[in-house]
Order: sequence, then structure tokens, then C-alpha cells
Amino acid sequence: MMLSDLQSKDIINIKDGQNLGRIIDIAVNEEGKLNYFIVEKKRFFFRLFSNSFSNQKVLYNQIKRIGNDVILVEL
Repeated sequence: MMLSDLQSKDIINIKDGQNLGRIIDIAVNEEGKLNYFIVEKKRFFFRLFSNSFSNQKVLYNQIKRIGNDVILVEL
């Protein structure tokens, strides 16, 4: 799977069903293994009136399942 495939999926927290946003970047370690995703928080109204964007890290061990349309995480 390519990064561009992952970036098209919504990130959903399985604890509360909240849509966290979409992946904008990833971090890998020296061995080339995924450490975490960087997710741009989904706040449409906030983004309209602000220049600052807040991002969230989703660690690899927090990912529970990657589906066709969404990535389920437990935060």
C-alpha cells in the first residue's frame, strides 16, 4: 500500500466514533518501519477563520484496522 492510498482514508477513533481527519505525513524510523501518522484534524469551521492548523500523531500501535475507506484507531 502506498502513502497516497492511505491519505485518501478518513481516520476514525473507535472509542467515540470521531472522525480525526486525514493523514498528511508519516514518520519512519531508521529501519524503515512506520512510527506514526501525522493527521490533520478535521475542523472545517475552525479552518475557515484561522491560519493555524493543529495536527495529531497516531502511533503505529494505536492503529487497529485499515479498511477500504477508513483507518480505525484507538486513542
